[in-house]
Amino acid sequence: MKIGERGQVTIPKNIREKYGLMPYMEVEFVPEETGVLIKKKSIHSSPVEQVYGILNKKARTDNYIEVIRGR
Repeated sequence: MKIGERGQVTIPKNIREKYGLMPYMEVEFVPEETGVLIKKKSIHSSPVEQVYGILNKKARTDNYIEVIRGR
């Protein structure tokens, strides 16, 4: 498979059917360390997905919870 002149690719029919990718369905491209992940865009996103990674903290979650609990 090749990327066309205008940046388009054709997703094979068996893949589209397996994952329920329909014409005009919105997808999103998620950068990964080893490539790009194509995900169906969901009307309802998880609250966790909405905030995942926004703090950009290197600390462990357990330590953070202890701090906010005042321990």
